[in-house]
Amino acid sequence: MHSLVEIVHPADVLFFLRPIRMMEERGHRVTVVSREKDVAGALLDRFGIAHTPISRQGRGLAGLGIELVRRDFALYRHVRRDRPDVMLGFGGVAISHVGWATGIPSLVIYDTDKAGLQIRIAWPFLSALIVPEDWQGAVARGRTERLAGTKDLSYFHPSAFRPDPDRARAQGLAPDRPNVFVRMVRWSANHDIGKRGWSEEEASALVAALGEAKLHVSAEAEPPSPLHPHLWRGDPTAVHHLLGCCDAYVGESATMACEAATMGVPALYAGEDLWGYVAGLGRRGLVEWCPPAARAELGPRAAALLADRSDFDAAHQCWLAKAPDWSEVVVQRAERLAARSRRA
Repeated sequence: MHSLVEIVHPADVLFFLRPIRMMEERGHRVTVVSREKDVAGALLDRFGIAHTPISRQGRGLAGLGIELVRRDFALYRHVRRDRPDVMLGFGGVAISHVGWATGIPSLVIYDTDKAGLQIRIAWPFLSALIVPEDWQGAVARGRTERLAGTKDLSYFHPSAFRPDPDRARAQGLAPDRPNVFVRMVRWSANHDIGKRGWSEEEASALVAALGEAKLHVSAEAEPPSPLHPHLWRGDPTAVHHLLGCCDAYVGESATMACEAATMGVPALYAGEDLWGYVAGLGRRGLVEWCPPAARAELGPRAAALLADRSDFDAAHQCWLAKAPDWSEVVVQRAERLAARSRRA
């Protein structure tokens, strides 16, 4: 089998790293195309994954639209030369379009159920779709599979990843006091347009409420000034060893909130949207949501999360016991699509 994997976001690198390695171990050929966004290319390079950049992140709705057209055409040219048996992607807009145009099946994995624009322009064209069991939006009829757990169980399944305390300390973990990982996002994705991050006052209240805790602030863009003294500038390939050894997570990123919860770290998600998978983790006692209307409570709620995790550990073990290894599922579904395509 020859598979093409599309990387459009740094989180995609982590999601597809184990499927890529699994496919290679099974003797399959894997081609990776990438998008220049934040540290996506750097992560691929550091993990030793050869890739071909085919687009750069656009700015604003018009810029993203222009980028998509360019990426569609670049991917089409690449696929016509390389002829993979199957294409895989997270969100999968370009692979669904190009797959429809070339007859090559596309396997799309996605979890952002409120990204209406992306769903409308991808779903009609994809071959197969995998979503979390708590997905709340439209699905591709007859082509959708719901999986227990979340996409984080691809890279962070406990059979494959354990945070390394030594690597965490090398990234700034303070063993003598509580550690809190804080994540700020850029708000530049197609589903982020018109939204805002934390204010100076909200960030200041958070720092004050966490008192003597060591903060590790990761930011895609310039963060509010109260967070500047706590900026983390470590090795991006070691960030999850640090996150997984922290005592709590607080941030605007739903992705990192769920990564933290998957690794056994209580998480407070303080972003704008309550995605279905985040709500599902909330119902299971793994992620707490602090919506924009409640941001005045951000500091006290973060301090309370840090102070008491009495119910979290049992909830975490119960959740893990019911969820599959997403990497194994993705590889199996890709093999099935490729085999079906070759028989057609």
